Parts: sequence; structure tokens; C-alpha cells
Amino acid sequence: MSAREVRSREQWAALADEMLVAVRPYASPHQALITLPGAPGGYGTAVDGLEGFARTFLLAGFRLAGERGADPLNLAEQYAAGLAAGTDPSSPERWVRPEEHGQAKVEAASLALILDMTRPWIWDALDGGVQERIVDYLSSVVGDRGYPRTNWLWFRVVVETFLRSVGGPWSAEDLEHDLALHESFVRADGWLSDGEGRSYDHYVGWALHLYPVLWARMQGTLADDDRRARDVARLDRYLQDAVRLVGADGSPLLQGRSLTYRFAAAAPFWAGAIAGVPSTPVGQLRRAASSIVTHFVQHGVPDDDGLLTLGWHGAWRPLVQSYSGPGSPYWAAKGMLGLALPADHPAWTTDEEPLPVEVADDLVAVAAPGWIVSGTHDDGVVRVVNHGTDHALEGSLGGDSPLYARLGYSTATAPLLDDEAWAEPFDQAVVLLDADGRSTHRSGMTLLECAASDGVGVAASRAVAHRLQVDPTAQAHGSGRVGAAEPVGTLTVVSVVRGAWEVRAVRVDDADEGLTLRSAGWPLSGEHELLPDGVRGDRLTSLLVADGATTQVRVDKDAGPLAPWTATPWACVPAVVGRWWVGAVCLAQHPSAPPVAVAAAEQLTVTWADGRVTTTALPIPQED
Repeated sequence: MSAREVRSREQWAALADEMLVAVRPYASPHQALITLPGAPGGYGTAVDGLEGFARTFLLAGFRLAGERGADPLNLAEQYAAGLAAGTDPSSPERWVRPEEHGQAKVEAASLALILDMTRPWIWDALDGGVQERIVDYLSSVVGDRGYPRTNWLWFRVVVETFLRSVGGPWSAEDLEHDLALHESFVRADGWLSDGEGRSYDHYVGWALHLYPVLWARMQGTLADDDRRARDVARLDRYLQDAVRLVGADGSPLLQGRSLTYRFAAAAPFWAGAIAGVPSTPVGQLRRAASSIVTHFVQHGVPDDDGLLTLGWHGAWRPLVQSYSGPGSPYWAAKGMLGLALPADHPAWTTDEEPLPVEVADDLVAVAAPGWIVSGTHDDGVVRVVNHGTDHALEGSLGGDSPLYARLGYSTATAPLLDDEAWAEPFDQAVVLLDADGRSTHRSGMTLLECAASDGVGVAASRAVAHRLQVDPTAQAHGSGRVGAAEPVGTLTVVSVVRGAWEVRAVRVDDADEGLTLRSAGWPLSGEHELLPDGVRGDRLTSLLVADGATTQVRVDKDAGPLAPWTATPWACVPAVVGRWWVGAVCLAQHPSAPPVAVAAAEQLTVTWADGRVTTTALPIPQED
């Protein structure tokens, strides 16, 4: 593991320049396509080459803007040549156009954003004919109703805003529609959902909060003072939660799709610095961003060739979605947005301030995604206990996505992500098993409670436990699998969280006979098979204790991106209708003694290792 740190602006700039130089051997003769090594993505080599150009163009643009045009690497000349060739219909390097492939709509936004940000050094220096071709290339998005109803709305907003600034075509109706769609995604406490479902992940920060801040600064923006203030207020509140989701070692939360974008997770912290949010100190924002990038650099990212691979630390292809190609990881450039700020900006001149988990134990409830967030100072790990996020709609009966629907995520563990994990939930899941060992899914659950007080968090959810006959032909982009669902019972799960421990109470109702109830804990990964004493790794231990059951350990190989081996503790009991079953799970460096919990008279009483006693009202069974 490297000891290299990325803290000062000089260190950030050095990393960016190394990344930009490393991709140059993979550029086409006229620089329009950067096709990086590796198997083609699901959209083909032409899209891969466009992604390689557009996403590294983001990083090049940040460097130019932050240096006020100083350009020792000749980035402006390199990318201007690519712009000319990519938009030339007669060039063998011509780009796939937005009307030809949806992914080009994504990349068009990066082109427009950087052309605006670096206007004096690239756009203004382009030949008039090249400018006309770029306008023609981008203008096909105007009036296009084929955009998904997700964060993609910002790709069109950014493109049309740039077009408006250079006298190109644009549509007030498009912008009104897209901005209204953005407003429909707004949830409590500054959070947004990436679409109509309960889609809470890194896209909240690196897309839905990032683009409003950058759009408000584009020359063609229609953002008025009220909208700017509203967007900044939401970002300000969101960041108060987001800084709590970074581990002391700089790892972001391993949850949600597109994790191969890695340190793009730093983007909202730079957005906060640019916007001047009042509630989170700029030194803490930079600390979060620098810690995230340093975490990856110290784990071999970029690789020995200076390239970003498809994976998390090292290359691990199962982490990514089917459409991802070798250029896709360069959306990580978003996390280096801070380089667009000059050296004399307060974000760079202010000393770093520690993250919450670096100061003390930290526990909060986050209402929108239904999360209890618990960070422990002793080991620096941040854990999320999840009762409200599944990348689906409440009441739906799809499959559980390991990236969204598990009961727990952390900065030190990754969910199991092999093929079996998508079909049969195991780690951090409470399920009903039939005689053949088939497990149920909980996607579509109802969030019942999410609150925290005096260092204790309580969250609860109720789900129709359903088996799923997976449709093997359906495409999945991070959501759970689809297929025919068969309800077999109702599961109510209550989590009481304090420090590294979660007490988990489970009630079974309306269930078929002969079922088994299984609860599993944190999946802990290591370079070697982990010891089954609890599950002990090199630093952390994963524990599960359960009322009336013997804890067992399942070991999986090559099922996650962190290390070759993953071990998960679990326990089973017969499913008894109407009875609360109680257990506890823990992920810690130095676990305390397990809490003792008793469910009786519609109340869960927990006696913690230090003698503190807490009581929690249990949900009343659902009426038919």
C-alpha cells in the first residue's frame, strides 16, 4: 500500500497531470477518441472512445480553469484537435452523435461544461467552422424526449445552456421541463432521489447537487437568485450528512451503482466549497475530498500504468454495470473539481478540519433514505443501517439489489456482488427460506421509523417477503432483478443502533408453514480465508449473535471487490408467526460485549455492555 497523500493543491495537480499524460498513448491520431485498454463496454468501442475523450476533458478543463489558462501540458491544443475531428462527419474519428446513441447525451454534457469553463482558451480559439460543427453536434438534444427521468435531465440542461451562450438553438420549454423534473426529486433535508423510486446513492452528490452549482455559473444560465439560494441551501443541508459518510481512512460508502467512478464521490464537497455553503467549514469539505482521493491512491488507483481500471481498488469487473467500458471510470474526474479553483481560493488556503468520525463517535438519522449512520472513532468505520432505500418504488415486488436493498453498508465492507447475490439475498439480509433453501427479497418495503436521540438510532421497516423467479433476459443497471414474484409472508424488522452494534428484532406474520428465518451480518473481506471466531480479519471483526440459534459462517471467494475472500456470519431459526426474534450484529476493531435484548409486551429492551438500558416501542402488527 502506498503512503502517498493527496492533500495540497500541488499534490492534487501532480496526480491530475499524471492521469492526463497516462491516457495520451491511447488517443487516436487526431485526438478525438481515447480508447483505453480492456474489454469493450456494453455500448461498443465507438462509445468507449468518446467516453475516454469527454471524461478526461473534464479533468483537463479543471486544470486549465484553475491555472487561469497556464498550460504546460498543451491540454488546450490537444483537446481542441479532438473537438475538431470528433465533430467532423467525414473524419474516421467522428463521434457517435446524441441522436444516434443515448450515451453520447451524457458525454455531450461534459463537452459543453468544459467548453464553457475554459471559454477563453479553447472555444474562443477554435476556427469558426469547428465551432459550427460543435453547435450542430450538441443541438440534436434540443426537443429530445428520450432522456431517462433521472439525473440525466442535467445533461440536457447543461448542453442547452452552453448553446444559448454561443447563439445556438435551445428550448425554454426543455429547460422548464427538466428543472421541474429536478424539483420532483427533492426529498427531506437536502436529499434528492435519482428518479421517482427510492434511489439514494452517490448520484445525489456527484450529479443532483453538483450540476446545479456548476450550471448557475455558466454564461448562458437561467438560474435566478431564488433558485441559486434554494439549490445552495439544499446542498448545505445535504453536506452535513455527507461528511458523515466518509470513513477515517477516506473510504466512501460502498453502496449504490457506478462505484467504479471511485473518487467522483468527492465532487459534492468541492461543489460546497464553490457555492460557499455556510454550515460545513471549507476546511472540512477539503478534508473529505482529499481523504477520498488519498484513500484510492494509497490502494493502487490509478494503477501502475497510471490508468483507472473498472473496479474499486484494483480491477474487478463484476462491480460495474453492463454498459461500463474502459473509459467509464474517468468520471472520477468530477472528484477533482477543486482544481478548477485557483491556488488563492479559501478551499486551498484554509487548513483542513477533521471529519466527524475522526473526532468522536457519531450517530445520526437520515430521514430521506431511511438510514441510521453510525461512525466509530475507535476504528474510523462508518456504518449505515438501511430501512428505506432499495432503488425501487414502495410496494413493488422486484428483486433486491445488493447495491441498495441490504440492511447495512459501510466504508469498510462491500456487499456480496456475485451472480448468486443478485438472485438469493444473503449478507446483511433477513429472509425467509423454503425447504429448498430459496431466500426471499424485501424490495418495496415500507419505512416505519427512522430517528436518533442521545447516541441511539432506531429504524424499522415492513416488507412483503417474496421469492422471485428471475427473468434472465432482463437488463439491470444497478436495480434488483425482475421476474415473477411469489409472496410468502410479511417481515417487520426493527434496528436499534448504538456505536458498532445493531440490535435487530424481527417479526414474521402471514407466513406459509415450514419456513425458516435467517439473519446475516456484515460481510468481511480479506486476502486470506478469515477466521470463523466471529469473523476476524486483519483489523476488523464481524459478529452476529441470535436468540436460540448457533452462529455459522459462510465463506465466498471472488464475490466482492475488496479482497479475494469474504466471510459472513449468519443464523437460522424456525419461522414462528407472531413472535419477535432478536439478535445483534457488529462490525468493529475492538468489539464490546454483545448487548442483551429482550422483546416483550410490544417493547424492545436493550442492556448495552456499559450498563445503559434503552427501550424501544415495537411496531404494532399490520392489520389485514
